Amino acid sequence: MRYDERIEDVAHELGLRLAERGMRLAAAESCTGGWLAKAVTDTAGSSAWFERGFVTYSNEAKQDMLGVHEATLSHHGAVSEAAVREMAEGALANSRADIGVSISGIAGPGGATPGKPVGTVWMAWARRDGETLARGFVFEGDREAVRAQAVIAACAGLLDLL
Repeated sequence: MRYDERIEDVAHELGLRLAERGMRLAAAESCTGGWLAKAVTDTAGSSAWFERGFVTYSNEAKQDMLGVHEATLSHHGAVSEAAVREMAEGALANSRADIGVSISGIAGPGGATPGKPVGTVWMAWARRDGETLARGFVFEGDREAVRAQAVIAACAGLLDLL
């Protein structure tokens, strides 16, 4: 199955589950550049369950729009568990959503650092009730493949959290 078909399937399933529960989603994206928001809003009726998206590519945007602390970024970097936790929680704090997801990674071909190769992606999932989970991945492939796999994993993590 091609990535676009997998993304469409998982985004559709996510929409069904959110609608069943009467919940709304907010997304905070960096390396995916809004791809997750596009994927979920490709589903008809998504306005009932997709509340908003933040594309926070720069560190300044992460701070301004999501409240990520400068100290978190300087000590851990934008591609880290600490940063994505603050991003997901910031998406909830700055929206009316019930559940939030964040994605930050190194899609390549450049940008790798020691300990963070191309394909490194961190994401977090947060609920209004206070539960925040985070997970790191190392995806294979070119820039598009890394980004597509990140969108799929973010949706799958949301489904698991629901």
